[in-house]
Amino acid sequence: MSTISFEQRANRAVSNWIFLGVIMLLVQVVLGGVTRLTGSGLSITEWDVVTGALPPLNEAQWLEKFTKYQQTPQYRLLNTDFTLSDFKFIFFWEWFHRLWARLIAVAFAVGFVYLVAKRYIKKEIISSLLFLFLFGAFQGAIGWIMVASGLTGDAVYVRPTKLAMHFIFALALISYAFWLGLRFKVPVHNRANLPNLYKWTWALIIIVFLQLMFGALMAGHKAATAAPTWPTINGSWVPEGLFREQPAMLNFFENKITIHFVHRGLAYTLLLLIIIYSVKLFREPASSLIFSKARRWPSILVFVQVILGIFSVLTSTKIVPNRWGTFEWNAQLHQITGMLLLLSLIALLFLTRKPTFKQPS
Repeated sequence: MSTISFEQRANRAVSNWIFLGVIMLLVQVVLGGVTRLTGSGLSITEWDVVTGALPPLNEAQWLEKFTKYQQTPQYRLLNTDFTLSDFKFIFFWEWFHRLWARLIAVAFAVGFVYLVAKRYIKKEIISSLLFLFLFGAFQGAIGWIMVASGLTGDAVYVRPTKLAMHFIFALALISYAFWLGLRFKVPVHNRANLPNLYKWTWALIIIVFLQLMFGALMAGHKAATAAPTWPTINGSWVPEGLFREQPAMLNFFENKITIHFVHRGLAYTLLLLIIIYSVKLFREPASSLIFSKARRWPSILVFVQVILGIFSVLTSTKIVPNRWGTFEWNAQLHQITGMLLLLSLIALLFLTRKPTFKQPS
């Protein structure tokens, strides 16, 4: 009868805790997507870290929150027909998005204290975990900077560049947490030294980050409706007006057609590169069961991602403001698949990296 050592129990407990955090972070990004797609992100005009955990509990509190929302550009320029009932709907999604962030912090703090008390976490890994916590807090601050960008002037939505920054930092946070979880979960003997594939994986991860950043800019600018056609962009393979903004670099952040063109181009590039990458992966012997399973996912996810992207573009003409429909489902699934594609590559980066450290405990 085999017995589980203290080190194995510790690694299992810590990895389960970290992967729970990864799942909660993924849910948080999904909630952020719902918040954006329902136009709810500017419904709460203050950043109350403690008192904001509770929603309004009576009619007077609801009217106070609604009055503050009525002072925003989004209400004055876009939602003047909103009733209190309409406001309660968008308020819920932004409030729940923020509440979930607080729950992530609580889950981290409670789990950290418990695991340290059980001596499951060694001193050499504490700094990495504390950095993860501080990274999460920093991401929360970026979220408020993003919201604040839509509360002044004539803005009816948050700045697309701030939205992209918030999303990219969220992906970096999730990737870092996932990597830490793998360090505890995957034994050293299941990792391979495949330097060529390791370099390929790094290159693909960088391209995926760029692709997802332009996806966030697409979302922020609502650029899908600027070219709701496929395979061409409004009838052209290379549309006009790609560099109409000056200076030229501004087009990559403000020009809807340029953003659209780059986003599609990166998608096709990723599809081709991941097909080649997958062929290389399957030419390697299956050194472990986890590697055998992990190498299947990038090709599957990139195909699903491209298909969902095409459907998102084609259904963008059916968008109805503040209503959830076909486009919103496609866009949300498109975002989720993109995140899973990134994590599948993070896993392969970990598995193809030469083991240089002892598994933490």
